[in-house]
Amino acid sequence: MKKGQIAEGVIERVDFPNKGVFTAEDDSRVVVKNTIPGQRVSVRILKARKGVCEGQLLEVLERSPSEQSVPGCVHAGVCGGCVYQTLSYEDQLRLKSDQVKRLLDGVIRTEDKDYEFTGAKESPCRYGYRNKMEYSFGDAYKDGPLALGLHRRGSFYDIVNVPDCKLVDPDFGTVLSITLSYFKERGISYYHKMRHTGYLRHLLVRRAAKTGEILIDLVTTTGEPKAVRPHEACLGNESSGAVREETEKELLAGWMKALLAAEYTGTITGILHTANDRVADVIADEGTTVLYGRDYFYEELLGLRFLITPFSFFQTNSCGAEVLYETAREFIGDAISVEKTVFDLYSGTGTIAQVLSAAAGKVTGVEIVEEAVEAARENAKRNHLTNCEFIAGDVLKVLDSMEECPDFIVLDPPRDGVHPKALAKIIRYGVDQMVYISCKPSSLARDLVTLQAGGYRVKKAACVDMFPFTANIEVVVLLQRCKADKMQKV
Repeated sequence: MKKGQIAEGVIERVDFPNKGVFTAEDDSRVVVKNTIPGQRVSVRILKARKGVCEGQLLEVLERSPSEQSVPGCVHAGVCGGCVYQTLSYEDQLRLKSDQVKRLLDGVIRTEDKDYEFTGAKESPCRYGYRNKMEYSFGDAYKDGPLALGLHRRGSFYDIVNVPDCKLVDPDFGTVLSITLSYFKERGISYYHKMRHTGYLRHLLVRRAAKTGEILIDLVTTTGEPKAVRPHEACLGNESSGAVREETEKELLAGWMKALLAAEYTGTITGILHTANDRVADVIADEGTTVLYGRDYFYEELLGLRFLITPFSFFQTNSCGAEVLYETAREFIGDAISVEKTVFDLYSGTGTIAQVLSAAAGKVTGVEIVEEAVEAARENAKRNHLTNCEFIAGDVLKVLDSMEECPDFIVLDPPRDGVHPKALAKIIRYGVDQMVYISCKPSSLARDLVTLQAGGYRVKKAACVDMFPFTANIEVVVLLQRCKADKMQKV
């Protein structure tokens, strides 16, 4: 196959993350995203090299026999979030479990292929499970009206309004609709990624599953919120051609008032405004102002209460997190005791550290986000835990300054996995066992190569579905140190 050609075929399998594979007529292997096993598809070849091609999905010519006739969400196929809306939940679990097993089997040494793989555990909530959403301002199409939502599938610029998203509580849709309507009426500009001009950037909404507390944060540039065109209707004077520019303070006060006037199943505990002038299209905190209430909310997991700040890491699926941490605790078993020290690396707001604290002598968490560390310390205090310590800093650097040696290590890194140099330092501690919790199986697979070379073998692995209807899944792996004669040099 050559670049630009059109290929047709039936998807034979889907590799993580959501990469369908089929064999073309010339025996080339074609990889295409957003497909399901059994679908017959038409694909335009974008890259071709040594018999392997990457393609863009043009059309699903025939549905897979396993697909349901009607997707569960009105935004399915347009929004770039969910990819498995037409599959039953059982088929989703089986598909993702098979993907992870193939990844692990591809890197685990032949002599260790007898490791225990327990498949995928389901999320307690299949819908409305997300406790956090990061919405983007933009336009639905070039020079179109203001939009607020998620990126259109396959597009870096176009935004899809998603007020009826099934992955979140209806309160998210209420906040999104009020915010979009308010700023749309006033003609306020969004931040243009190419021109680096405009005001509105993101809307961050967090809602606790157990407590129902809601935290809302509007992220904008520091420029004045100029109207992009006259909107006389919002001034109550349709005949006037003049528009009174609202100051930022007036604008935000009106937005807050509109939010507080609505009805929710939960309770708004904080409305914030964050400044961000960075060029990159990411949510960054360059100064946050509390417009209403407080700048944090509370969530509960496994009988513990956690304070969560706007930008600190906390598992996106609160109910699923309980399954995840119970699985990790089950894997650990009696490997820790009141005489032993546990390192919780990449500890976020300290959830794992506090879950394990009752069984350990001491738990030390290391996290690079300072506000998450402050929240972790506050959480430990509120939960009356005296054997938890939290250190702010990069794991790579902090390990050099720590005098204490751990008896057990828990790794729960970000999606990119563990820095290779940090992984080498972790291996040198020589703990008998460690647990690696991964939100990106491909990063885990890469790190397992290094861990095995450093003298560890995979003893047990399990998937926990924290993200129903999406291509993502969480993986928990128990690693055990090999005998000296099986160790390799790192």
